[in-house]
Amino acid sequence: MHPIKTILLIALLSTMSIASGMAQSLYDLPLKDIDGNATTLAAYKGKVLLIVNVASKCGYTKQYRALEAMYRKHADQGLVVLGFPCNQFGGQEPGSNQEIREFCTGTYDVTFPLFDKIEVNGPGQSPLYAQLTGENSPFPGAIKWNFTKFLIGRDGTILRRFESKTTPDSPEMEQAIQSALSKP
Repeated sequence: MHPIKTILLIALLSTMSIASGMAQSLYDLPLKDIDGNATTLAAYKGKVLLIVNVASKCGYTKQYRALEAMYRKHADQGLVVLGFPCNQFGGQEPGSNQEIREFCTGTYDVTFPLFDKIEVNGPGQSPLYAQLTGENSPFPGAIKWNFTKFLIGRDGTILRRFESKTTPDSPEMEQAIQSALSKP
């Protein structure tokens, strides 16, 4: 094989390997926290995660209270609730990150981690949500509304998807969380 073709082939295979490796780990995807600082989910490896797209002016906003209660109840067992504000559904999260944080902490005493406002669907979709909802996800398909929840196992596996109407304190969700927490 010609040396240039060999180099191109190696470069292509390396790029494909890097890209597929990134797609396999939720922990390495680029994110920003609510303060705009670059971060990832790496700090949460080994934890059970509940990833939720949230909004402050939605009929489901009161779920913040149950999400916080769940977080406090199970944090010592390894559960982390992660809130990702999104303004794609009826303009129900119009505020700045600072306004969102003030609303969440002031109204619902939220202590679980909040992140930068993102898009969960469409061309501006966050890489995290591209992985959660993409064709390789066990639960593919566009997010339909605010407060859709994804339960992630300690190993980074997407275990369940709960639509907005499933409340954090529902028996279905409590059972799924207990099951996930019981696994190493």
